[in-house]
Amino acid sequence: MKKRARIIYNPTSGREAIRRDLVDILNVYELAGYETSVFATTPEENSAQNEARRAALDGFELIVAAGGDGTINEVVNGIADLDERPVMAVIPAGTTNDYARALHIPRDNPLEAAKVILQKKAARMDIGQANDKYFMNIAAGGSLSELTYSVPSKLKSMYGYLAYVVKGAEMLPQIRPMNLRIEYDDGVYDGPSSLFFLALTNSVGGFEQIVPDAKLDDGKFTLLVLKTSKLNELMAIMTEALKGKHMDDPNILYVKSNEVKIIPEGDNKNPIMINLDGEYGGDAPVDFVNHHAHIAMVANVDDMTDNQFTLPSVDL
Repeated sequence: MKKRARIIYNPTSGREAIRRDLVDILNVYELAGYETSVFATTPEENSAQNEARRAALDGFELIVAAGGDGTINEVVNGIADLDERPVMAVIPAGTTNDYARALHIPRDNPLEAAKVILQKKAARMDIGQANDKYFMNIAAGGSLSELTYSVPSKLKSMYGYLAYVVKGAEMLPQIRPMNLRIEYDDGVYDGPSSLFFLALTNSVGGFEQIVPDAKLDDGKFTLLVLKTSKLNELMAIMTEALKGKHMDDPNILYVKSNEVKIIPEGDNKNPIMINLDGEYGGDAPVDFVNHHAHIAMVANVDDMTDNQFTLPSVDL
């Protein structure tokens, strides 16, 4: 019996390029051996998440998330807690497309991104859980992470990642530290922090040097805590990070951990908002758990290096 694929696409992502190529994209998945159908997301809350769950429970073998990282995150949340999870594929059409970058999927041509399925290989990807929500790439908290909410969607569509860079530079003088207790596998950090994040891949905000040693399937987050809020120290760290030389900076905590707990302490005047894959994911305190090799993702495995993996790829 022919396998079935469901494309869940966001018709408003990016510059709406997916809609233009949709017939050709359908043909690609048919060529790969999947009877393929399409669902366009609606303004209804959790539209992509609900459809992904419905398709998974109906036995679809492949679910394609076509849109930005927010759409991919919704699809992940729709299937991550199921005992039997379909394979996922990604067609990027967002602003930074971090997850597609990590999977070495073309980010500027939806049709070429779809053609990665023709390699018939998938990577077993770790998936993060934050309390009762899931994420596939990054979780963060602190002043710098809040710039994601501050960039208007129109600017993101027009200027892409440049909009984030400009907004980040504008916010640097306003950064204030949070008082946190951070518990991880091998220790505890008690003290101030202007930013923390947990990464599952090496693609963070369009950069690949911030977590240069990330593995996609080792069951470990890369936890990075920025301890300082002094402008000169922040600028120095950012310069180091662009070269991948920030891990040993005394103002950085950089460790690997399967579980992480973030607990606010002392006088934090505002709630500490948690950013999951670029979207608001609730407030701290939060328990993070890494689900090892949890979802098979179609990836350009042939273009990726062996040191990104601990497990062999999946043949589809």
